[in-house]
Amino acid sequence: MSTSEKVVVVTGASQGIGAEVVKAFRKLDYRIVATARSIKPSHDANILGVAGDIGDPATAQRVITEGIARFGRIDTLVNNAGIYIGRPFTEHTAEDYAAVMNVNMAGFYHITQLAIAEMERHSGGHVVSVTASVVDAAHTGVYSVLAALTKGGLNAATKSLAIEYAKKGIRVNAVAPGITKSPMHAPQTHETLGAFHPLGRMGEMSDIADAILFLDRAPFITGEILHVDGGQSAGH
Repeated sequence: MSTSEKVVVVTGASQGIGAEVVKAFRKLDYRIVATARSIKPSHDANILGVAGDIGDPATAQRVITEGIARFGRIDTLVNNAGIYIGRPFTEHTAEDYAAVMNVNMAGFYHITQLAIAEMERHSGGHVVSVTASVVDAAHTGVYSVLAALTKGGLNAATKSLAIEYAKKGIRVNAVAPGITKSPMHAPQTHETLGAFHPLGRMGEMSDIADAILFLDRAPFITGEILHVDGGQSAGH
């Protein structure tokens, strides 16, 4: 199958890493279903924007239903949507917890369930989730409990799903970034944040997009947590 016939769903697609992933897949002539709360309609007929809260099951249903109606199939799902709230553990509020669980966990669960069900119809597909390197290597002064709870859970779910669906031709992987230059981080913080990585710099959004594309084109890789973190998870 040529890439011009393949369809990828990207969550959290309106900015940052998600927008970079959309751009990277489009360069390879994939057709794209892009979703985010603030997604705008695209002038490109091969990009379908679906706006909504990805943690809402109704949004997930619309993304898959409208994607199939427009393009006929779903080949790849990129679970990129995620939020980070950095506070000391005892200062987190119930609202913090609910917001992170809604996007990071419910946002993964509902759309992945629907996408895999569709992939089963075609006996093949790929799910790749963007998690976080910090879940494997906590740093003093970096408040990461909610990230560890949710993104670490996605790493574990990645391996479980990879085994459950291997014989059905569906691969499941994850990319675990380090700290990446995105709208989340002000330019004046880049030098300080870069020092957290043994390679001495922050990651670029294109580094994450390239890793996702690599996994999508690697048919013998499943259950992999690919760290794209400048050596952060290996040690300090």
